[in-house]
Amino acid sequence: METNLTAPPPVDETPRVRRPRGLVTEIVESLAASIREGQLQPGDKLPTEAEIMVRFDVSRTVVRESISKLQASGLVETRHGIGTFVIQNRDAGNFKIAAVDFATVADVISVLELRISLETEAAGLAAQRRNTANLEAMANALRAFQDSIHADSDAVPSDFQFHMEVARATGNRHFEDLMTYLGTMIIPRTRVNTPQSAPEGRLSYLRRVNGEHESIYNAIRSQDAEAARAAMRTHLSNSRERLRRGQTGEPEANF
Repeated sequence: METNLTAPPPVDETPRVRRPRGLVTEIVESLAASIREGQLQPGDKLPTEAEIMVRFDVSRTVVRESISKLQASGLVETRHGIGTFVIQNRDAGNFKIAAVDFATVADVISVLELRISLETEAAGLAAQRRNTANLEAMANALRAFQDSIHADSDAVPSDFQFHMEVARATGNRHFEDLMTYLGTMIIPRTRVNTPQSAPEGRLSYLRRVNGEHESIYNAIRSQDAEAARAAMRTHLSNSRERLRRGQTGEPEANF
């Protein structure tokens, strides 16, 4: 007869202590998963406190703390005397960039990095799809920028308008919708006084920015998608570098 030399691992018969904090997390995760997966729909009533106590073998205190956390997450609401109900989480999955996300120079740089990815491709699509009306709108924005320079303005409205017209020229409404949502706060000058801090002075700085816009416009007008992408990437990357160097105190390069 063969002998099994591999003994089974010893069974740990020590009772496991279930800590209240871990129990709360367990209940919250279980109920939240039921809501996310559609097992509990908006308007549905959660099981009663007593039912949850039995289901998870926990105290009433643990159940109430769990419900409180679900309320704080915007998943449920308690109607006194009636029960706790699943609510429509209006913000679930919504992308948001608010004014608070531009609080520091680092924040502005982060948004510029997002714009580099999106607007570079938008410029390429605009070059392929633009029409006469799109080109005229971009040219008007360039002229308005030039007028703003001589009017001692920061040229933010015309700067934003140029980028908006590029997005519009893609023919893809999602690019335009995103630019509309972000608004003029995506222009770094609304958060950081880059013209006044630029070593070459306000006038030369704004002329340089508008010159970069003109390079983008010329590539789009020529229907050169790769040149348009390169021009937009250069423009936004230069903005990022100007901010980064200002933040770190590095000497200004030729950006």
